[in-house]
Amino acid sequence: MAQKPPRVVAELGRPETFEETAARKAEQSRKYRANKTINNLWLSLIVCVAVVIVIVLLVPRNDESQLQSIDYRSVATSAQASLPVPVAVPDLPDDWSSNAAEIRSGSDGVAYWYIGLLTPSNTFVALQQGVDANESWVADQVHDTAATSTITVDGIQWTVYDNRTTSADVGNAKYALTTTSGESTYVLLGTADDADFEKVASSISTNVTAQSATGAAAP
Repeated sequence: MAQKPPRVVAELGRPETFEETAARKAEQSRKYRANKTINNLWLSLIVCVAVVIVIVLLVPRNDESQLQSIDYRSVATSAQASLPVPVAVPDLPDDWSSNAAEIRSGSDGVAYWYIGLLTPSNTFVALQQGVDANESWVADQVHDTAATSTITVDGIQWTVYDNRTTSADVGNAKYALTTTSGESTYVLLGTADDADFEKVASSISTNVTAQSATGAAAP
């Protein structure tokens, strides 16, 4: 049987030499391996993304605050020995929590009792009770903002600082209430709504009225 003549390669206009055939096949093999590598990379990426999605969906998440809850009532018992006035201990429902409770020192050396309170809706109210506090201490707490109105809670008049609509940086003082009784000046400030602020104010009404000999809180 006659041997079939070599195939003419159109690009060359002649049959390939042995070396050209070997080079062409080597290049085809290289391209095949390269394409396979890219495909494998894409496949690996898809698998990794799928694993991440599964982990995100299956791992339980806790949307509640991760800060350790503080028993401010117990801390208040210890703090009382360091302050000359009865410290305020708010009586709030069990779904409220605290992330801080301590005695702090503010501007002009004013010592004050501090409790950080978290509401059931995860908003924030800070209770601050300054001893022999002056006007500059109060101004510091409310970030030098101006009073906007007053409210009365359990017969006690509180000055209101409503900064919720301001574009200025007021820190946590989006809303604040202040009142003074005897040697104690109280500042409630934070991000909670009016009802929660009034709930905190009401929970310390007995402490506020106990500060002065007459039982009346000064505005």
